Amino acid sequence: MHFTWDDLQYFLAVARTGQLSTAARQLRTSHATVSRRIDRLEFALKVKLFERNPRGYVLTGMGQRFVETAEKMEQETERLQADLAGGGSAQRGVVRLSAPEGFANFFFTGTLQTFAAALPNISLELVTIQQIMALSRKEADLAVVLDPPKAGPYFSEKLCDYRLKIYGTRGYLDNRGAPRSRDDLLDHAFIGYIEDMIFAPGLDYLGDIHPRIKPRFQSSSIFAQLTATRNGLGLCVLPIFIAKNYPELEVVLEDEVELLRNYWITCHRDLRQVARVRSVIEFLRNIVRENMDAFLGTAAAKPGEGSPVGTAEAPSRVP
Repeated sequence: MHFTWDDLQYFLAVARTGQLSTAARQLRTSHATVSRRIDRLEFALKVKLFERNPRGYVLTGMGQRFVETAEKMEQETERLQADLAGGGSAQRGVVRLSAPEGFANFFFTGTLQTFAAALPNISLELVTIQQIMALSRKEADLAVVLDPPKAGPYFSEKLCDYRLKIYGTRGYLDNRGAPRSRDDLLDHAFIGYIEDMIFAPGLDYLGDIHPRIKPRFQSSSIFAQLTATRNGLGLCVLPIFIAKNYPELEVVLEDEVELLRNYWITCHRDLRQVARVRSVIEFLRNIVRENMDAFLGTAAAKPGEGSPVGTAEAPSRVP
């Protein structure tokens, strides 16, 4: 067999993305080069690693087995690079992070300048589509989730708790009257998630407040729910770290209704040892820790309508 470590990098990029074009973009090369490298690797190994179809490249059974071997080699290579260069040069490459829309758009994007300063050699891909990315198929390297995997070869760690309350605009509450009890909520229009499209149990809020609440407007997007609430369409359960940025929103039943949810960080157990993934995990730990008051609602809102933004030191290795 005659193949190089570079060939394995091309193989892993295609295995994780399923697309030659996406792999080429990550590797900063051409579609044709990636295709040629995969063909060369299969010829050297005398085995078919991928099934080609119109939707992309799908791992064969042998390809799936070979992923494990290639990832172990990747981990050892990055460890060696870290040892030789004090960890700096190994913290480079592409990391795809999947995160819920609320966390991503109303918090994490506000820390990107800090991220770029702390990890200048990492190219970040932030995925916020409303679905659970399949870590087992490497659709994402790392994920922030509300409900960690119950089983499987995954590393999971709780990032933080965050609180949610019911909000409405002053105009809506003046027009409809402020609820004085949970039963009063049944007389109000509610905004929430589309029930059969709730992709994580942690997003099922309304049943925890009152079992008979039926939302009048539903959306899979927290941004759409927030916009509808700000336009006076009804009441909505929102994370405090989001709602505090909008002074026109007022808390409803402040002393009676409060929900607590968690953000977790998770990745495939093997990828946890990859230096660039470890660095992003450490960055997330630091930046969330610095903004814990915002998540728990124990600090005043940050100025403007952006995210609560903190600063983070350049991350060290993840223990």
